[in-house]
Amino acid sequence: MKEIKHTLIVGFGNLYRRDDGVARFVINALLDHLGRPPLDPLDDGFENLGYPVDAVVLHQLVPELAETLKDYDQVIFVDAHVDTIPEPLHEEQIEVSYRAPFVYHQTHPSTVLALTHQMYGRVPEAILLSLLGHDFDFGEGLSPETATLVAPAVARILILAGDGVSNA
Repeated sequence: MKEIKHTLIVGFGNLYRRDDGVARFVINALLDHLGRPPLDPLDDGFENLGYPVDAVVLHQLVPELAETLKDYDQVIFVDAHVDTIPEPLHEEQIEVSYRAPFVYHQTHPSTVLALTHQMYGRVPEAILLSLLGHDFDFGEGLSPETATLVAPAVARILILAGDGVSNA
């Protein structure tokens, strides 16, 4: 039996810039799979923590997230990427490091991990799972191409979360 990891899924992106908001769609599909209600557009999920696999959604990564991360064994960040990364579904391990520039709309997951380590002396294992976006114009909803990536992203998250999802 695999070790159960307390996992936090952190989706981020602008829901009102079409594919940039794909993380909320992934989080809601994951919550549905886990038998939990979806997050509405004004809900970030922080009120519903306490499961083996938790999920939150942010418009952008913020330093305050470090306080939440300290309590987890694993964090999976979910975001959109542009076509400079060729894979439709891209996964990478995130290392602890400060990345410049340090401004809110450009804060990288590695910087949030570095803050967690600096402030709390520990850091969860971290992965960035990004989905290829095709339409970043103003508007709601996903492009058809990006929408097809939601189910594979959820499947990958379930694998990464391991046995924790069976007890969620």
